[in-house]
Amino acid sequence: MSTFQELIDTSQDWLLDPSDPGPRYVAMRDIYADRHSAVELDQAAVEAHARGPIRHVLEHMTPQGWWSKAGPGYSPKYRSTVWAVTLLGQLGARVALDERVGTACQYVLENAYAEGGYFSHSGTPSGTFDCLQGNLTWALLAMGCRDARLVQALEWMARSQTGEGVALVTDRKAPVRYHSMKCGPDYRCSANGRLPCAWGATKVMMALGLAPKEWQTELTREATARGVALFFSVDPVTAAWPCDRNINRDWWKFGFPQFYITDLLQVAEALAALGLATDPHMGSLVKLILKKQSAPGRWKLEYGYAGKTWGSFGTLGQENKWVTVRALRVLKAVG
Repeated sequence: MSTFQELIDTSQDWLLDPSDPGPRYVAMRDIYADRHSAVELDQAAVEAHARGPIRHVLEHMTPQGWWSKAGPGYSPKYRSTVWAVTLLGQLGARVALDERVGTACQYVLENAYAEGGYFSHSGTPSGTFDCLQGNLTWALLAMGCRDARLVQALEWMARSQTGEGVALVTDRKAPVRYHSMKCGPDYRCSANGRLPCAWGATKVMMALGLAPKEWQTELTREATARGVALFFSVDPVTAAWPCDRNINRDWWKFGFPQFYITDLLQVAEALAALGLATDPHMGSLVKLILKKQSAPGRWKLEYGYAGKTWGSFGTLGQENKWVTVRALRVLKAVG
């Protein structure tokens, strides 16, 4: 029996309640898939798209594929296209189950993507930065988009961490260079005083961990290794990664959804998706996850975006199915 199987069993009836099709589908897919047939999983997915929060988000999309304001879709936070698409990925939306999801993916690729692999808040290379690059690449991959431009997005995302073939930000004539926000290799960002940014690194690692095997290269593997080295350079539970200010307390607040602010649970998710759930460095994160249970197999919502994004995903301080699925996803990987 899995070390954490009892917790998984304890949560099953609560998470798989048919009256709550959104988290039910994601839980069935990620935690309980081995207990259900392919037909049952497919039906749960259909129900999540028809009656869950996926439907609510898509109802606010224009026929062209954008939310709130046409264009690259970074503002207004957290209702414009970038945020809606990132949210849909976390809700389990699938291109194959609703053509509007595919329309949204294509809109992002036409308006928030610049030739060369850059996801950008401005639609130009100068507007790229790691958390945006990682979030959108991950979300589109998670929703089943396999557009060839995502290969370029993964390559730039990896190359910008290794520095291979990327000129300094000051070399404005170079065909490939760093920019004002994505200012250097090893997950450096000007928003973090030009230091490696663990928030951005988490988003990039989530995307690299989801990349189809046939799209992985020596470059993506090297970028992944550098990300792992960053996370394991300190005890992860301390969140004492390079920072130009006091350590943000949001690291220890488990939340849903995840946009650019990052919690330690997402760090654990990213590392688990890369096959590192049982690495000894993960021990303190696993202990933290277990400690933060409000009851066996249940976790509370400690950070959220109520009133700021499309839909409500629970009340702060209350037990939360979305957060619980995230936690169990890591514990299941630990085994």
